[in-house]
Amino acid sequence: MKKYDYVIVGSGLFAGVFAKSAIEHNKRCLVVEKRHTLGGNLYCEEIEGIQVHKYGAHIFHTSNRKVWEFVNSLVEFNRFTNSPVANYHGEIFNLPFNMNTFNKMWGVVTPAEAQRIIESQKTTVTETPSNLEEQAISLVGYDIYEKLIKGYTEKQWGKKCCELPSFIIKRIPVRYTYDNNYFNDLYQGVPIGGYNRLIDKLFSGCDIETGVDFNLNREKYRELGDKLLYTGTLDSYYDFVYGDLEYRSLRFETEVLSQENYQGVAVVNYTDSETPFTRSIEHKHFENSKSEKTVITREYPLVWKRDNEPYYPINDSRNQEIYLKYAELAEKETLTLFGGRLAEYKYYDMDKVIEAAFSLAQKEFSGR
Repeated sequence: MKKYDYVIVGSGLFAGVFAKSAIEHNKRCLVVEKRHTLGGNLYCEEIEGIQVHKYGAHIFHTSNRKVWEFVNSLVEFNRFTNSPVANYHGEIFNLPFNMNTFNKMWGVVTPAEAQRIIESQKTTVTETPSNLEEQAISLVGYDIYEKLIKGYTEKQWGKKCCELPSFIIKRIPVRYTYDNNYFNDLYQGVPIGGYNRLIDKLFSGCDIETGVDFNLNREKYRELGDKLLYTGTLDSYYDFVYGDLEYRSLRFETEVLSQENYQGVAVVNYTDSETPFTRSIEHKHFENSKSEKTVITREYPLVWKRDNEPYYPINDSRNQEIYLKYAELAEKETLTLFGGRLAEYKYYDMDKVIEAAFSLAQKEFSGR
């Protein structure tokens, strides 16, 4: 007799949604987490009465009513609207690119004026874009690319835009309205009191072990469960037999300031190439905290190594070819399930993670 029906490796959102469904179907679950905290990159730390998003800003947004009702059935969400700004050498521009952006950039006041300028600048790319620089200019023109895309993107990926593949920017949201809401989704917000409350509800009823690297203790944990749900990096699961899947990593620098309001908005993107960090997050604005102090986190992109946290998959042709080899091995597994951004080597918005976990749970527990 196995002690558990499922051993779940990782404690991020995918693992949590699956775990909740398993518990509701009277399954016994053990969660094994490498970090000493639950929640993956959603984990929050309270500092000066402020919920600090430890691993970068996380704003929940979706147009899927089922997903929105699911998370709100567990915790209450506020009505936070993400309206970030870009700082280019001290000039402030609204994001996403909209009429406020175009007015600051060119002094135009009507959509027709803005559209004429963008269309005229897009024509400088006359052939199919062969790199990210050409792709961006073909979508939004030279001025916006130069001030608001180039520096940020080169810091993010550690390469010049002309050396990056065009598919990284498939589209760029351009709005000819005075609307600073970053997302188009119907529903948007942040859990009141932080994401830890949501995570605790998702894993309620599970046994939990933190500070455990599953890949160093595979035999022990496999013996404990009938099935395994693995949400870690796929290459490490298979001992890097086909080589490493590449990522970009991040370093976070957090500072407590003795002032109530530092930057006036939750997220500021620094789009010049000279500023070493990509963005600055002022966490109190996510929940309109009344603390007399404030907490700032700056994000510094890093070259990824195995000891660093994997954040952004580098989905170029080389890495996709390697991933498909690992995915072929994963498809042959009968007692191991895979899911989440690391196991699937893709960038996932949170609502899409939940949808994918719903789908896997339905397949497991409904036989469909």
